[in-house]
Amino acid sequence: MPLDYFLLVFVLSIPFWVFGGSRLPLPMDLPVSALMSVNPVIAASILCYKRNGFPGVKELFKKAVDAKRIPHKIWYLPILLLNPFIFFLSYAVMRLTGRPLPDPEIPWLAAPVFFILFFITAVAEELGWTGYALDPLQNRWGALQAGLVLGVIWQIWHLIPDAQLGQPVDWILWHRLGSVALRILIVWIYNNTRKSVFAAILVHATNNLSWSLFPNYGSHYDPFVTCLIYWLTAGIVIFAWGPKTLARFRFAREIRR
Repeated sequence: MPLDYFLLVFVLSIPFWVFGGSRLPLPMDLPVSALMSVNPVIAASILCYKRNGFPGVKELFKKAVDAKRIPHKIWYLPILLLNPFIFFLSYAVMRLTGRPLPDPEIPWLAAPVFFILFFITAVAEELGWTGYALDPLQNRWGALQAGLVLGVIWQIWHLIPDAQLGQPVDWILWHRLGSVALRILIVWIYNNTRKSVFAAILVHATNNLSWSLFPNYGSHYDPFVTCLIYWLTAGIVIFAWGPKTLARFRFAREIRR
């Protein structure tokens, strides 16, 4: 288990937590401490350099553009559409259950700008969480347990920025639980795309983009509803692909027949 990596990420984040309580000048509600997203790749780079010098750091960064590893392009469907579909279902459930929702004002013209922003931050995070930390966890515990462990650590890391925004405890709880399920889904996609970190980056970026476009700029996002849908989706994946690898589709033979 890469304890040195996790400790380094948390230590590097302390200045962001201490001085990052104000809001970023963005339409969505994000604290300055959200800029700590650079720390996973910084921590991974430091440890790669310590062990293998600059070639090790170069190998780490090459993972951000490993799209050629994705063997079947059909995997771009869940990579790009899984998160938007889950947030659409969340909105539909809220509508059907009579939740008070404003008329959606989705900034479609700004969406590409948001995507670029979130893609950059996802690169910084996933080069660390997925590119550096995931495989040692999987080698020790298997895919599902690795996703759970990594997901919990990932979400504990986010708790202080949530508190700095003044989010209520139940909001934080459901949002973070849902994101643990998201991490399991990222591990599923990573393992089924021949361990493509680029795929994990896209999933992470589309999650943040979907949240930012949820009416309006995430202002009416209900993490309880979204959490339930994420865990339902993760449960289906665990059943269908198996917890050990999340990559052995149990119905493959039936489909071939």
